[in-house]
Amino acid sequence: MTVRAHVVVSGRVQGVYFRASAAEEARALGLAGWVRNAGDDVEAVFEGPRPAVERMIEWCHTGPAHASVERVEVEWGEPEGLTGFGIRS
Repeated sequence: MTVRAHVVVSGRVQGVYFRASAAEEARALGLAGWVRNAGDDVEAVFEGPRPAVERMIEWCHTGPAHASVERVEVEWGEPEGLTGFGIRS
């Protein structure tokens, strides 16, 4: 079953390779979607099997080595049938 999660990650998440690392992790998990900077936060959409999406959300609570995540907000929604995973500007 495919699910969709819209995620906003707050804290020291810009300038620490968060978007690129998230894209690598999402692709490794076989997820579709995108990630981008949103103000001081990072915003992402992940679509795929629920266990893989949940693992990606767990990853977002830590992020890459130099990130300092303070908050992760998750909103579940209906999948849109996205394919591939990209970094948006």
